[in-house]
Amino acid sequence: MKNNLLQEIFVSLVLVVLLVLFLNPFGFWMPDALVMMMVLGLIVVFALFSGFIWKEQARDEREMLHRMLAGRIAYLVGTGMLVLGIIVQTVRHDLDSWLVLTLGAMILAKIFGIIYSQKNQ
Repeated sequence: MKNNLLQEIFVSLVLVVLLVLFLNPFGFWMPDALVMMMVLGLIVVFALFSGFIWKEQARDEREMLHRMLAGRIAYLVGTGMLVLGIIVQTVRHDLDSWLVLTLGAMILAKIFGIIYSQKNQ
């Protein structure tokens, strides 16, 4: 279990590093080949991360509670950051529709997930 947790943390950190690199923090111009390799790397690492999330199973009620709490915290941080981004971009009069669409998709997925779990349990 501990080894699996370390793998999940490593993949998560690699995913975060790739996402930060997409912001071009060092100000270097990224050639098309580098951008395409980063996109491919992002897809692969996100697939690994999704695999960890999808196949994780709790052994007891305590682990289940920890996973539910982690999921709730991640959801609230994600939606909070999207709301903050929407507010900042609205004040700047330059709202990116992807922020609104992503927030809407997250909220709808949460609602559908609740309905699905209530009907199937």
